[in-house]
Amino acid sequence: QVQLVESGGGLVHPGGSLRLSCAASGFTFSTYAMHWFRQAPGKEREFVARVNWSGGSTYYADSVKGRFTISRDNAKNTVYLQMNSLKPEDTAVYYCNTNVNGINYWGKGTLVTVSS
Repeated sequence: QVQLVESGGGLVHPGGSLRLSCAASGFTFSTYAMHWFRQAPGKEREFVARVNWSGGSTYYADSVKGRFTISRDNAKNTVYLQMNSLKPEDTAVYYCNTNVNGINYWGKGTLVTVSS
């Protein structure tokens, strides 16, 4: 079955960086787009970034454009989110997502806390 496992979250100071990873299994990873979403306390889950199957096309929410970079390694079945210049408002649980044959799959998330 499809499994997505996020890692790399933690506590970071404002202006700092983190790299999140999402290890995927149970489907042909190299043929599907992958996404990152996040959910801040008391808020709805929101889109962060998307990468197409090859890694050649990416798309970002305006709130993270220029600071975050999504990438993938199809040999490792892993998608990444490099987060730079982090702000307190980036504090959230970050989720990996894909849609396989019309079904949305989510990981359990990894918590990112940006605080001084």
